[in-house]
Amino acid sequence: MGKALEGVRVLDLTQFEAGTSCTQLLAWLGADVIKLEAPGRGDPGRAAGMDATEADSFYFLLLNANKRSATLNLKDPRGRELFLELAREADVVAENLSPGALERLGLGYETLREANPRLILARIKGFGTYGPYSGYKAFDTIGQATGGAFCATGPAGGIPTRPGLTLGDTGTGVHLAVAVLAALHQRHSSGEGQMVEVSMQDAVAHLARVWTRTYHETGESPPRTGNTYPGVPNKSTYRCKGGGPDDYIQVTLGVEPESILRLFRAIGREDLAEDPRWLDRAYRNSRAAEVDEAIEAWTLRRDKYEAMHVLAGAGLPAGACLNAEDLHRDPQLVERGMVVEYDHPARGAVRLLGCPLQLSGSPVEPVRPPLLGEHSGDVYRELLGLNDAELEKLRESDVV
Repeated sequence: MGKALEGVRVLDLTQFEAGTSCTQLLAWLGADVIKLEAPGRGDPGRAAGMDATEADSFYFLLLNANKRSATLNLKDPRGRELFLELAREADVVAENLSPGALERLGLGYETLREANPRLILARIKGFGTYGPYSGYKAFDTIGQATGGAFCATGPAGGIPTRPGLTLGDTGTGVHLAVAVLAALHQRHSSGEGQMVEVSMQDAVAHLARVWTRTYHETGESPPRTGNTYPGVPNKSTYRCKGGGPDDYIQVTLGVEPESILRLFRAIGREDLAEDPRWLDRAYRNSRAAEVDEAIEAWTLRRDKYEAMHVLAGAGLPAGACLNAEDLHRDPQLVERGMVVEYDHPARGAVRLLGCPLQLSGSPVEPVRPPLLGEHSGDVYRELLGLNDAELEKLRESDVV
């Protein structure tokens, strides 16, 4: 088979992370994603690095694999004309610019729809394009705070805490990719495009929906509980041999009585496994601290991978707490193709985390992220039929 989204063309006006996460998923699935960037500087994410090199940042590289890059000045009248010509040849336009930016450029949905009625405009905003907050700017942290993630995270009695992952950015991008795929499917029957949007607040609130169940059950918002789980003792994080900041394992015992007996046998506590009182949930709950002590006394004598293999091998849900370095070496992720090595013109060989999607008939083929404007000539020749002289004139005029 060909690629899953072969034949789908996306004009990518996204920047930083939220929108680029959506378009990268579409690119991994085989869409021709053309990243249209401002001449000279491009996506601001290219310069979002913390190292001394002037090469594209790892932040950018992690979010823009399998795309092509062409430069285009949308603030120039000729640049807007070219964009509308490109839009006539596209299936999707994706953007996560600040509120109202696309409209101020004269490229709002009605203008795009007039140019191409089959076009799908995919949009991410902090709070969407309507509602009392719609004019407010937002970053990942704002989306997470207003979507519930901060209040769900942190130690018991502590302040609302930022989750370490960018759930507001990439979480919203994944939601938008689903909306784009749905709109593409509907277009097969309707023949028409549409505007689809996901707000960061909406997406994070969706991720928080199960957390809100305590509110429905009790009328009160759930308190923060750190790494423990309310009502389920011994679902926690335990120290492992080595004593480093990431030498921990997460263990989650099920509510079924037999799980604690499997645990005792796995950690060599047959004396406890032979006591039938542990099958009584009330007894077990009353002795939760004793069980925690037994688990950690055992994990402290083993590194986190060994502890994981023993417990998981015994049928218990257990996982080593992997840091960033661990992720790039983890044998499970490596074997599944989640760790990809690219030969980058400026950085040489780089290993990055790749596509999480597995399709048996159209596997993802990783392609390194593009340099700024690397495909400008190809794009304008292929889609608009421009010749070298015309391209050079556009370059001299700072249009591309």
